[in-house]
Amino acid sequence: MKKVLIVTYYWPPAGGPGVQRWLNFVKYLPENGIEPVLYIPKDPHYPIKDATLSKEVPEGVTIYRNTIWEPYKLASLLSGQKTNRISSGIITSKEPSLLERIFLWVRGNFFIPDARVHWVKPSIRFLSGIIEKEQIQTVITSGPPHSLHLIGMGLQKLKTVKWIADFRDPWTSIGYHKELRLTKRSQKKHIALEKEVLNKADEIIVTSETTKQEFEAITARPILVITNGFNTDYDGGTALDTNFTISHIGSLLSERNPKVLWRVLSELAKEHPSFRRSLQIQLAGVVSEDVIKEIEEHNLGGVVKMLSYLPHEEAIKIQQGSQVLLLAEINSEGTKGIIPGKLFEYLAARRPILAIGPPGWEAGEMVRNTRTGRVFTYENDKKLKETIWEWFTAYQKKSLSMPVTGIEKFSRRELTKKLAAQL
Repeated sequence: MKKVLIVTYYWPPAGGPGVQRWLNFVKYLPENGIEPVLYIPKDPHYPIKDATLSKEVPEGVTIYRNTIWEPYKLASLLSGQKTNRISSGIITSKEPSLLERIFLWVRGNFFIPDARVHWVKPSIRFLSGIIEKEQIQTVITSGPPHSLHLIGMGLQKLKTVKWIADFRDPWTSIGYHKELRLTKRSQKKHIALEKEVLNKADEIIVTSETTKQEFEAITARPILVITNGFNTDYDGGTALDTNFTISHIGSLLSERNPKVLWRVLSELAKEHPSFRRSLQIQLAGVVSEDVIKEIEEHNLGGVVKMLSYLPHEEAIKIQQGSQVLLLAEINSEGTKGIIPGKLFEYLAARRPILAIGPPGWEAGEMVRNTRTGRVFTYENDKKLKETIWEWFTAYQKKSLSMPVTGIEKFSRRELTKKLAAQL
């Protein structure tokens, strides 16, 4: 069986969407004649942990660990909560505190491309021996953190290996990159590193067509789109909520605040007492202070249920039981290619998806093509209001559902087949 070395930072007990992509590829690669060999950090600083994901790690998989030094461990002595948010790319307010601004400036200008950069050289030395020992011919690096791609580039120079760079998110065009308060020199260094990685990798994998088009302007290397996906082994059986629940799973940041939705829900609640009595907004994950303030200003605070971060198993149950699932993205040109990992589990839940994002949003097109919901921009309040009332009326009749089609290609097992064909 052919062996492939996978270099990834996020691995159980890490929580969040970053860990699930390669956790599931590792699970299904052996079915396709590929034996994965993992390389992960020892004692990393994970901002979110989910112990339930450890149960999904396949038995017998070979895992190598190496010590990592991270500045977040020192910074957390000053403010653990703020450090966790920044290390995960989360800015919870449009007006970050002085301490947050200092952290961001140091993070952006002293640690390029990211705070795990000091793991690069020790990893190259460590993995040189592992490649020989395991007879590895292909190395895959997964970012962010994009410093892991520098490990792949270093191994490529030392060894005769095929190097594939997997981009779960873009590099310099992603939203939080602008929050790092980069100097012109630092920005140029990021751009130069991105270009070097894209032009030296033997192959590139991305999660969206938009990112593929963005990278094609930088490199002529082959680029394959393999989206995130969903598992097909959910046990199901979750009963639908009796309330008219609109649920959002994951981080709801300040710039992702769907103000148009809160306005429409407030109007419907005033116009229809029955709507107000049945409405429940569920927010699971880190929620921006600006979002909470906006909801309260629209007199919806009494119908909000804050669930904080949920283990993956519980998040799936919430999705399956909700009447409506909210998908929101920042309203900007730079976010058109962002396809949130939660979308695929929303598809699997087969509950109506209320998607609010920028014009031309790739994730919105997926919702339309699979007939799993409706898509709106941040200005489209009239159609949004009509849709929510239509869905509420169907909910009252216990007939709220969508004619889902064509989602099977997004199963983790099918996506792994596509990956294995490239190895």
